Amino acid sequence: MYYIVTGAAGFIGSNLVKALNERGETNIIAVDNLKKADKFLNLTDCEIADFLDKEDFIERVMGGDFDGEITAVLHEGACSDTMETDGRYMMENNYRYSLELLNHCQNEEVPFLYASSASVYGGGGVFKESREYESPLNVYAYSKFLFDQVVRRRWSERTSQIVGFRYFNVYGQREQHKGRMASVAFHFFNQYRAEGHVKLFEGCDGYANGGQLRDFVSVEDVVKVNMHFLEHPEKSGIFNLGTGTAQSFNDVAVATINTLRIANGEPVLTLEELLQQQIIRYIPFPDALRGKYQSYTQADISAMREAGYLEPFLTVEQGTANYVNYMLAKSR
Repeated sequence: MYYIVTGAAGFIGSNLVKALNERGETNIIAVDNLKKADKFLNLTDCEIADFLDKEDFIERVMGGDFDGEITAVLHEGACSDTMETDGRYMMENNYRYSLELLNHCQNEEVPFLYASSASVYGGGGVFKESREYESPLNVYAYSKFLFDQVVRRRWSERTSQIVGFRYFNVYGQREQHKGRMASVAFHFFNQYRAEGHVKLFEGCDGYANGGQLRDFVSVEDVVKVNMHFLEHPEKSGIFNLGTGTAQSFNDVAVATINTLRIANGEPVLTLEELLQQQIIRYIPFPDALRGKYQSYTQADISAMREAGYLEPFLTVEQGTANYVNYMLAKSR
């Protein structure tokens, strides 16, 4: 019997593979697309039974090769580029592929945990798992929204666990392959080490420079939540996965810089001091993002709490410090 992790060489997927290993599970089939070959680095310290290209895998699933052989599916694979304009590709990759896996898992009574996204809420100010608050701003968000809608329609007929996680702004280890789509903590770390300063967007939508607010959640917590639900197959639902607290991009920058300063034996500085010394600088807000940007997100995590996940979440200061120290250790 196998655990299936799709997107296994990616950011969240590889962290889930490692978490399964830490629980003694090595009978894992890692599924991904390695057109970006450097993603393989995320799996070099993991133990897996096999690696399959995502197209080969779905063909084998539909051909019955895995009937009766799967313990659970953790479906993280998707195109997550919110600037992707090829809607046909996005829907085939994110929506149709997910639907085929869902069908298989329901037919085989296999637990199915999948990645949704907080982007389904669009520019709204309420982040609660309910249809009236959902209004996607781009085709990526729409692909996630539409799949959630299918899950909802099938809810009363489900044969096994189905859990969708609406990830908010996830950051942490094993995201280095994502390039411009990597977290701001990753970019701030590299900017500060290379140039001695970091760049943030100027204010928009009524927010001050660097003051846009997001629910930044550490991948450490994302893994814990996934493992909790995997261990409780009686629990199903679509859940926000964030900390429940919004913090600013300035907070992330300050936490990143000060963790690096501490590592260098330098004193910590306040935001005001960092601005005065031009260690934090602001750049114009990109025109391409206007009308497609969430300036504020804050997960309502009451549904997750009611479902039994009661662990505290890391703050930006705690999670960023962990992440920066991890990157420092890897760079030595």
